[in-house]
Amino acid sequence: MAEPDPEPVLREDPVLAAVIDRRDPHPLEPVENEFERLCVSIINQQLSTASAAAVRERVFDILDGVVTPKSVLDASRDALREAGLSRTKVDYVENAARAFRERDLTRGGLAEHTNEDVIAELTEITGIGEWTANMYLIFVLKRPDVLPLGDLAVRRGIEQLYNDGDELPRSEMREIAEPWRPHRSTATRYIWAEYEA
Repeated sequence: MAEPDPEPVLREDPVLAAVIDRRDPHPLEPVENEFERLCVSIINQQLSTASAAAVRERVFDILDGVVTPKSVLDASRDALREAGLSRTKVDYVENAARAFRERDLTRGGLAEHTNEDVIAELTEITGIGEWTANMYLIFVLKRPDVLPLGDLAVRRGIEQLYNDGDELPRSEMREIAEPWRPHRSTATRYIWAEYEA
């Protein structure tokens, strides 16, 4: 069954309608390997886009391009450190690998879980916080109604669009986003596109 078109709902917000007219939403790439995407989110934590891309490339080289729980757990910790992962991030990707081996955290395995259940399940893994869990919901599970206010670019984007760049409390951001339901993920992708432009 086709997903309902989010545009008519989002266009009811005149600010967002103007963004839709001038931007394409931030892309959602197809995800073949859920575990790899989770590792990418861990690598990306607190790094600039360029640094994260460089580290990711070196880590994937060490894993011979095959990012699985087994390849991560078989890899030398020293080699992963030399690729640019901090000791803590090596722990985090190993924690994620063990969790994926023990539980089905793929799209299929989480299909019946609510967004809140997915966040609870993922944040049990040391090294995965709410931001990473939200990225997993949007990019891997393709959930339509996620508002990741832990993401700095989303907050700054909302502030630029709705408050002339001045700071807003998250409670107000949630109110601004309320009319976007049940398409807050798509709205988020438009806000990213606008913020990155």
